[in-house]
Amino acid sequence: MFIDVVPNGRSAPAVLLRESFREGRKVHKRTIANLSQMPPALIDGLRALLAGGAVVGGADQALEIRRSLPHGHVAAALGMMRKLGIPRLLGRRASRERSLALALIAGRVIAPGSKLSTLRGLNPETATSSLGQMLDLGVIEEREIYAALDWLGTQQGRIEREFARRHLRDGTLVLYDVSSSYLEGRHCELAHHGYSRDHRPDRPQIVYGLLCDREGRPIAVEVFEGNTADPATIAAQVEKLKRRFHLERVVLVGDRGMITTARIRETIKPAGAGLDQLPARGADPGSCRGPLQMSLFDERDIAAITSPDYPGERLIACRNAALATERRRKREALLVATETELARIRDATRRKRAPLHGEAAIGLAVGAVINQRKM
Repeated sequence: MFIDVVPNGRSAPAVLLRESFREGRKVHKRTIANLSQMPPALIDGLRALLAGGAVVGGADQALEIRRSLPHGHVAAALGMMRKLGIPRLLGRRASRERSLALALIAGRVIAPGSKLSTLRGLNPETATSSLGQMLDLGVIEEREIYAALDWLGTQQGRIEREFARRHLRDGTLVLYDVSSSYLEGRHCELAHHGYSRDHRPDRPQIVYGLLCDREGRPIAVEVFEGNTADPATIAAQVEKLKRRFHLERVVLVGDRGMITTARIRETIKPAGAGLDQLPARGADPGSCRGPLQMSLFDERDIAAITSPDYPGERLIACRNAALATERRRKREALLVATETELARIRDATRRKRAPLHGEAAIGLAVGAVINQRKM
């Protein structure tokens, strides 16, 4: 059985449902129905059915969705990475290591997690997005993820130099700060106990320093042993700026715990002319004396002053009005709380039953309150 289209002169062709049969040696056709008046879509459906197709009731029955991977956030992340030239920055030639590095970076943007969870999200059988397909990664073994990180480490110097070339200029500000992360493992050669910003002194840690341009864009990162003090990391940054990035004049900005007077004297000044610094001296704007007068501040709350205490240096002072208000509020709250606690001690010395007496006992009680309420 088949559909036959028969020309009909100047009129529309006739669409006939026919079957063929044999009589002796001759093959004949027999018309079963005239389909000329049926809609073309229905005729096409009948033709597909006669060819061995299946009849479906609607579009929802025409397709069977076995798997649907989220894609929009992947397309956005990879599109922006390509626009920024990150693939070319990581490696000049396409390679599996470069693709895996791109996947790790995109994974940190769209679904932050451990390397193992990222690996599961990329593998075809356990994929959580289209990221693995978009980068044509296929099946990934666990060792490949760590090999890609090792490969990326070999590219770090070249990548940082390119970032410096793009974003650092002579005379620019360079921002620098450090942080730390504790570790659960036992085999990291840099892991040591030190000052824990994660409040985990029971765990070894690593310290890492981040160098940024004036807009906060990361330029370079370096990892130090976990017991390295913040000021001790300055020397490595001076080396980057002067030797590796070939900058003649920059201004290094750090906090009061970083660029100390000793570090300026021992590390920054010996580096030669062209490396200035903006350290925080730690002066409380509400209690400034001597060369710094509060009347110097304009609407921008910033002033440049000189002081005989720091010969040859220009000091930049900045007053944060919101921070000053918050500190005033805390001081008043601490005073109220301290007075309340001291009043309880006074009442304890006056009670009739088991009064608090003796200079040592009263002194210990007062000292405990003062130590607890320190700013």
